[in-house]
Amino acid sequence: MKVINDPIHGHIELHPLLIRIIDTPQFQRLRYIKQLGGSYYIFPGASHNRFEHSLGVGYLAGCLVRALREKQPELQISGRDVLCVQIAGLCHDLGHGPFSHMFDGRFIPLARPNVKWTHEQGSVMMFEHLVNSNGLKAVMEQYGLIPEEDICFIKEQITGPLETPIKDSLWPYKGRPKEKSFLYEIVANKRNGIDVDKWDYFARDCHHLGIQNNFDYQRFLKFARVCEVDNRKRICTRDKEVGNLYDMFHTRNTLHRRAYQHKVGNIIDTMITDAFLKADPYIEITGAEGKKYHISTAIDDMEAFTKLTDNIFLEILYSSDPNLNEAREILKKIEYRDLYKYVGETKPKGKIRIERENYKSLPEEIARAKPSDIPLEAELKAEDLIVDVINMDYGMEDKNPIDHVRFYCKSDLSKAVMITKDQVSEFLPERFAEQLIRVYCKKTDADTLFAVKQHFVHWCLIRDFTKPQDGDVVAPLITPRKAEWNNMDSAQSPDHFRERSKFKLRLFQDDSM
Repeated sequence: MKVINDPIHGHIELHPLLIRIIDTPQFQRLRYIKQLGGSYYIFPGASHNRFEHSLGVGYLAGCLVRALREKQPELQISGRDVLCVQIAGLCHDLGHGPFSHMFDGRFIPLARPNVKWTHEQGSVMMFEHLVNSNGLKAVMEQYGLIPEEDICFIKEQITGPLETPIKDSLWPYKGRPKEKSFLYEIVANKRNGIDVDKWDYFARDCHHLGIQNNFDYQRFLKFARVCEVDNRKRICTRDKEVGNLYDMFHTRNTLHRRAYQHKVGNIIDTMITDAFLKADPYIEITGAEGKKYHISTAIDDMEAFTKLTDNIFLEILYSSDPNLNEAREILKKIEYRDLYKYVGETKPKGKIRIERENYKSLPEEIARAKPSDIPLEAELKAEDLIVDVINMDYGMEDKNPIDHVRFYCKSDLSKAVMITKDQVSEFLPERFAEQLIRVYCKKTDADTLFAVKQHFVHWCLIRDFTKPQDGDVVAPLITPRKAEWNNMDSAQSPDHFRERSKFKLRLFQDDSM
């Protein structure tokens, strides 16, 4: 065993096979990919990379699977199982591209709109390339693995079933039988999202961002047990832990609001994406057999993709190639903090959502939403605008993830029960998803910014979205036109907040400290 001193988990021991995987170019590449992409430009502590996160997930995967084996020998968790789960945790993020989620979440959908590609797919492809190009099948056999079965099992833990499940198929996985279904819930839990990947990034990201982490994974390890649920073996936890799990998903939501979806971090990611799109045709990366690939096509060849990291930013920035002038100017703007300007944020009401296929039409809609009776010096065009649609949730769209968790009681450790939200607290959320719509402007002159704010507030009024928080300040001639925005009893009215504050003052004025 090799000991690594990790700032989050302390001194962690890793199996020699894991060390052989780590000491390859495909894994070392993760040292050069920022965990939080453009967020490093907002949070100066967020300099950590996918490399250390991957070590942490591999370690925690081992902790959970060994805890289950010690508590429940009847599960027959073998040494092979333990090693495969650790490898899956270690390699689950091999497929991330430059600036992490910016690459597969923003760049690839725009550069190759007809390609449905995720970093999980990339991780499976890169893992296969890592094993084959470093001759690791023989090393796996030395440590007791059976490559034909175990490589399949490792890939399935990362991305789910490798083939489309046959309709009415009882068990879609090939790497392990149904009796060991719980092993698929450790690294990437498709059932409820409670997995060791989250445990590590909660702790690691909070540490580097300077945000409090309220979730204690050590406590979950103590109470985790496998129970029978609908003829499958599932990882369950004690009934008294349900409140802590709601806190876990609240922590996830807090991280998204304060860091991952930070309004300036997102626009920096958008600007890097714009630069990469302009540079894409002119960047050449050599892949297998000397074939050349671009930034967007490197995902088709793992030898080329191994060479694609955050360093591409500096390659463009310091290039003297005239073809890269436009891309270089965008990256220079980031360096000088001359960013696209934030205009405002709104939300659709109730259960209304803007569908993904309609995202492209939003800049044009806002450009057309010109208030007729307000004189504007600047003419707004759709290409001046960026509309960022952000879907915030607890990890399962509009579903409550805790509805997919099962619990056991002290009186019967083997019986799994469901605990509904109303059994826990009246203070828990009524809804588990919302959509935020943020608008930015590429032009930064005063006339254009004034015009775009009028257009934006007017568009919110037309679409019956929520009033932008600064709507009364930036567009005082538009907000009075909507009665609901000015009704004293409306939740969006300034008078409503004043009245609520007075009520709270009356309610608590006699409370002693």
